[in-house]
Amino acid sequence: MANIIPFKGIRPAKDKVQLVASRSVDGYPLKDLQDKLKSNPYTFLHIINPDFDDGQPTRPGSKERLQKIKQKYEDFKKSGILLQDKKTCYYIYQQYKEGTTFTGIIGCSSINDYFKGVIKIHEQTLTEREEKLKKYLEICDFNAEPVLFSYPNDEVIDHLTAAITDTTPTNDFTTTDRISHKLWAVQDEKTILTLQERFRQIPAVYIADGHHRSASSALLGRSLREKNKTPTGTEPYNYYLGIFFPETQLKIYDFNRIIKDLNNLTIQQFLEKLSEKFEWTDKGSEIYKPVKVHNFSMYLKDKWYTLTPKAGVVNDKEPVGSLDASILTKHILSPILGINDLKTDKRIAFVPGVKGMQELKEQVDKGNASIAFALYPVSMQQLKHIADTNNIMPPKTTWIEPKMRSGLVIYDLEIT
Repeated sequence: MANIIPFKGIRPAKDKVQLVASRSVDGYPLKDLQDKLKSNPYTFLHIINPDFDDGQPTRPGSKERLQKIKQKYEDFKKSGILLQDKKTCYYIYQQYKEGTTFTGIIGCSSINDYFKGVIKIHEQTLTEREEKLKKYLEICDFNAEPVLFSYPNDEVIDHLTAAITDTTPTNDFTTTDRISHKLWAVQDEKTILTLQERFRQIPAVYIADGHHRSASSALLGRSLREKNKTPTGTEPYNYYLGIFFPETQLKIYDFNRIIKDLNNLTIQQFLEKLSEKFEWTDKGSEIYKPVKVHNFSMYLKDKWYTLTPKAGVVNDKEPVGSLDASILTKHILSPILGINDLKTDKRIAFVPGVKGMQELKEQVDKGNASIAFALYPVSMQQLKHIADTNNIMPPKTTWIEPKMRSGLVIYDLEIT
């Protein structure tokens, strides 16, 4: 059963929340990042990029850089930019983006649940990155970007969150990307107990985004447990920050592929090889988007194509093999285009479906790629089936929304 606890969050002062909360640092082009740091002294990006203020460069991931991040975080707290809630809370977060409303609960997940398999995974993690994030947590002592979880819809939780979001939010702001953000700090003890008990009735929660953050938090917790001669089980390192959405609230987008070249094939040769296992149709210049599972879109030399595997090519009883990302790799990318390792091959790049089909066309038309493939989005049922059967999805199979801002609610690993 899922053990998801409330906590005393560290949050931006109410009059500065819009200035502090930021996208993940990876979400900013370098120039935009520099402009943001220059123009906004309150942005959380100053904590993640502490070298900007003193002009003394440190190596990313080094102990010196991490210590500076920790110090900058402490400076934000001392100056009142970040404040700790006096009461233990859950937090309801709501995002409105392009006509869709997402509502989730922020709490802390147990590392015991991670080790016991109550927390389900569908993505393989890299040991090097796990250790890097573990080191970050060990020195910096805070979680600022929650792991994105999904859970089966629960009527009681749905009813409670609906009632809470019908009240005036603690924070309410809109960012320059026209996304609305609302936050409610839930301090009512009866509501907190009910939420915690309902979560205990849920047999499993699924990581939607944040596998490395989960793994590194669990590794750190286990390491600190081994060093603690009188553990109580309530130490902050036994938990890590998460945001939990009922599974119907999440939106899974396609994750598409662009390829630099045709592996020394002419277009005619490529299409002939493609015909061995796929039915394809020339759709002309009008953008074509996949309409169902096992239907692919391809853009090549000013033309769109629809691709469908021939009978017998796909075995739908295989959890991983029947994923469209696997089909594309197994029958096109690897044997025809010579791309065998999606993680390391520089000839392939990945385009999130949120950027739209036009982005694929532009990448090819600009000469950044020779060919583009669009996939039909993975369903929540497919994601859960992969996790429940202890399988792993291919790299870059899903892009899941919503994406939450960093620094909106922080879990401090030093505060009990």
